Amino acid sequence: MSTPTVTRVLWALCAVLAGATVRAQTPPPVVVATAELREVVHEVRVTGSVVSPRLARLSSEVAGQVETLHVELGDRVEAGAPLVTLDAELARIALQAARAATREARAALEDARRRLGEAERLSAELTIAETELRARRAEVEMDAATVEVREAGERREAALLARHTLQAPFSGVVSQRMTQAGEWLAPGAPVVELTATAPLRIDFEVPQELYPRITPRLALRVSLDALPGRELAAHVIASVPRSDTQSRTFLLLTRLDDPSAPIIPGMSARARLRLADGREGVTVARDALLRYPDGRVTVWVLERRDDGAHAVREQRVELGRAFDGLVEVRSGLEAGARVVVRGNEGLVEGQRVVPGTPGG
Repeated sequence: MSTPTVTRVLWALCAVLAGATVRAQTPPPVVVATAELREVVHEVRVTGSVVSPRLARLSSEVAGQVETLHVELGDRVEAGAPLVTLDAELARIALQAARAATREARAALEDARRRLGEAERLSAELTIAETELRARRAEVEMDAATVEVREAGERREAALLARHTLQAPFSGVVSQRMTQAGEWLAPGAPVVELTATAPLRIDFEVPQELYPRITPRLALRVSLDALPGRELAAHVIASVPRSDTQSRTFLLLTRLDDPSAPIIPGMSARARLRLADGREGVTVARDALLRYPDGRVTVWVLERRDDGAHAVREQRVELGRAFDGLVEVRSGLEAGARVVVRGNEGLVEGQRVVPGTPGG
């Protein structure tokens, strides 16, 4: 017998023995799941940061020496709480003088009104000249105007005195302190930085092509490096277009559904946006896929034989979107097919198996 003939015989014998071995093996257990037709979702991952809704560098409106610094770095303050008080001795003196001037003007107005009343009574008896009567009326008008000026001056001095105490315009945390007691402040000089801590936002940079698909109240899942292993539910509150032509992104403003989540401004965040594609597709679990170095992707399909046993058949597939632990199969698989999702690593074509279901 020639050498090529011997080789063919040996290969045939090996194939027979391999087939006999497969048939003789006890069918291994596998877990199967059904390929389902469902709405396809475009899942996009984005990154961002926790942002305060308000951050302000507060400054004094008047000049003065810092008399009292009421807060320390990291202090939480409520809206209206005093932050810094300037030396206000001169302002108090100016207010006192303004009040005295107002009292003087009011007294002059009262006297002018009294004398006008006397003139009007005498005019009725024709014992006073008309020009005198008109002069006294004009005097009352001028004294009334003087009172208004003095009252305005008093209010101005009171407002200046009040501005010697810098108050928190909103509730928050003192994130910077830029002065000390005894320092001289010029108007507009920064004193403290105040950062609001509620309600916090999480802002994400999102590719521009997704802008038309973002809808109000769109739900998303957020992960934070500061809270490993947790995914938090959030929703969109606004989409902000960008004028920067280099980034080609827009800003997505979101807020966590749970306002009590332990987050602070500056934390890094990641999110999964789930955008409906507006179509349905056949989907299988990611675990059903087998990927080969040459780029092929296959699944093992469960089939029932005539004798009632179950066997597997390898099927090549073309993939689409991946989302929620599922993958869209664009070709190679029909809805309702049963595929192996666990125990599929060492299967061979035509091998008998014992199927089970996830969780079974």
